[in-house]
Amino acid sequence: MAREDEIKKKRLSKAEKDRIDAILALLSEHYSMEYKCYLNHETPWQLLIATMLSAQCTDERVNIVTKDLFVKYKSVEDFANADLSELEKDVHSTGFYRNKAKNIISCCQTLLREYHGEVPNDIDALTNLAGVGRKTANVIRGNIFHEPSIVVDTHVKRISKKLGFTKEDDPVKVEYDLMKIIPKDHWILYNIQVITHGRGLCTARNPQCDRCFLSHLCKDNMKNVKVRK
Repeated sequence: MAREDEIKKKRLSKAEKDRIDAILALLSEHYSMEYKCYLNHETPWQLLIATMLSAQCTDERVNIVTKDLFVKYKSVEDFANADLSELEKDVHSTGFYRNKAKNIISCCQTLLREYHGEVPNDIDALTNLAGVGRKTANVIRGNIFHEPSIVVDTHVKRISKKLGFTKEDDPVKVEYDLMKIIPKDHWILYNIQVITHGRGLCTARNPQCDRCFLSHLCKDNMKNVKVRK
């Protein structure tokens, strides 16, 4: 895949550009403009591990687990030297605990061996770590290093498709579609605001389109309205 600095903006009609600008403006009007991370952490490596644990797991459950986990394991060294079976038990409730525990140990060993225990900020270096994909890497880059990045979680993928920003299902392809149409200075805010929107109004099981301030700009809703008519 191309690097972020190689992404070319998509040519949009004036009407489509205006629609996208209106959506971003309304998101900023209704939701916070502050950068917010839903995973509790005090250090970059804690956020890295918390994000690895968040795969197929809610942030709420991860925060419950890490509350005790980061007391028991106080450093990268502690995780690198952890007993695999014991760590599996410690992270069991987050699901996929065997792979997560194995990857956490391997990842922390690499951090010690190659980065002096520090978390790198380069996208390639991050994704070369065990258990770290683009989503996890972008969480780190955005929240720790304040590098413009788009994190495609289930909310971002689902709502971006409803809005007509992408037709893709693969998270990496969704990420690149969004980078082509959303201004770079709004990438991180888009993540935060859309996740908030997905947890509140536009939930997966019961999207409240009749109350949604984006309904008149949402391609999925406009299509459904036409069908009902």
